[in-house]
Amino acid sequence: MLVPKLYTLDDIDVGNKKVLVRVDFNVPIDVNGNILDDFRIRAHSQTLLSLLNRGAAVVVLSHQGRPGDSDFVTLENHAKKLEEVLGVEVRFVNDVMGPAACEAIQSLRHGEILLLDNVRLVSEELMEGEPERLAKTYLVRRLAPHFNYFVFDAFATAHRAQPSIVGFPAVLPSVIGYVMKRELEALDRLLSKGSLKVFVLGGAKVKDMIKVVELLAKKGIECKVITAGLVGLVFHVAKGGKVSNSISKLLEERGLAPLIAEAKKVLSLGIPIETPYDAKVLKADGSIAEEPLSSATGIPLDIGSYTASVFSEIIRSASVVVMKGTAGRVEDPRFRSGTIALLEAALKSSAYVVIGGGHISSMLSEVGVVREKGIHISTAGGALLMALAGEELPALKALELSYKRFFKVVPS
Repeated sequence: MLVPKLYTLDDIDVGNKKVLVRVDFNVPIDVNGNILDDFRIRAHSQTLLSLLNRGAAVVVLSHQGRPGDSDFVTLENHAKKLEEVLGVEVRFVNDVMGPAACEAIQSLRHGEILLLDNVRLVSEELMEGEPERLAKTYLVRRLAPHFNYFVFDAFATAHRAQPSIVGFPAVLPSVIGYVMKRELEALDRLLSKGSLKVFVLGGAKVKDMIKVVELLAKKGIECKVITAGLVGLVFHVAKGGKVSNSISKLLEERGLAPLIAEAKKVLSLGIPIETPYDAKVLKADGSIAEEPLSSATGIPLDIGSYTASVFSEIIRSASVVVMKGTAGRVEDPRFRSGTIALLEAALKSSAYVVIGGGHISSMLSEVGVVREKGIHISTAGGALLMALAGEELPALKALELSYKRFFKVVPS
């Protein structure tokens, strides 16, 4: 995948214009709908404040969760949080494309901002397809006529081909916001040749990470892959490593045993993959110990000290480090040391470091290393990795279409 040159906010005049901005405010929430982590909301603040300060009337569109899931809620609390982050009044309407939404958009003055409700309340948003087809949805047909520009800033959704992502660029002049710009710059750097790249892949999304490694191998990206968490256990077994009965039972209970065969196929592609040697385990009596994987008698919830030291040495030798997923169950303070050790190794190195969002980015505050340059904290580690591995991002395709249709000067 080549990173295209696209117009940004800095390439257009938004003064006295109405601008629709697609962001990603899909954040962790508790059972009461309270926001637990506002990282993504804060990340979009630069884009939104730039538009407001330049005299645009700004309407924000986002999703939260999926229909049927516990985090599928209204965006009313998101509006309150956004108001706190921006320091300006944020209007909210519990409608997406109906009369209430259209009236609120029409009455919006320049320098004001409005957040529409959860776009996934509209059933059409769950459709996927080509930009021209999705431009004909009621969502796009009802909202687009109110706006002069569409700004896409939701990189975390760029791998989806839904109306709010690819439909608007087909009918409105479209540019990227600052979050999207930073993500593409990081992707461009990761695609550069001649640097030793180390990917640290952990967490519990084993199938997704197997796919990432497979695509990296097929694309021929020169790299080493470090695996931890459940991802590491599956690849360890796939490499022929011995594990104890308790670990075998864990993989069976989690439904991960069938993925071992998939991991073996990926290993046959020749990409260097490091797997854990020992683990920090929780025993039946509640005690914690570090044991080799071959003889562990508890539940493995973090990498052990030896594994952390071996992995850290590999990380320190890299020119680029990409970290996605944690090494252990970081929700429990007793099992954070492995993740912290790997983060410290990356931040103390001279490498360009990409942190792939999620739980691992939330751990940065616990790492005793401060680094202001040479680090990119992604809002979408999964989308970044998939793009790096060559998977097409429908949002980029739609934005390129919009550029060709509405702009004539090639951006420098």
